[in-house]
Amino acid sequence: MGSRTKKVIVFLIVAFFVYAIFVAPVQAANILQSIWNIIVEAFYALLAFFDALLDG
Repeated sequence: MGSRTKKVIVFLIVAFFVYAIFVAPVQAANILQSIWNIIVEAFYALLAFFDALLDG
């Protein structure tokens, strides 16, 4: 893909997210909170894995 195509795709994605936030801010906040919770839980799972690995 060309550089211009990538810029257009990124612009469209950002525009969609801005539109979604303005149209349904509560649902957008819930989605972001869910995504954040998934990231945090994955990080804790990774820490638990390495902790168990180091403890033997």
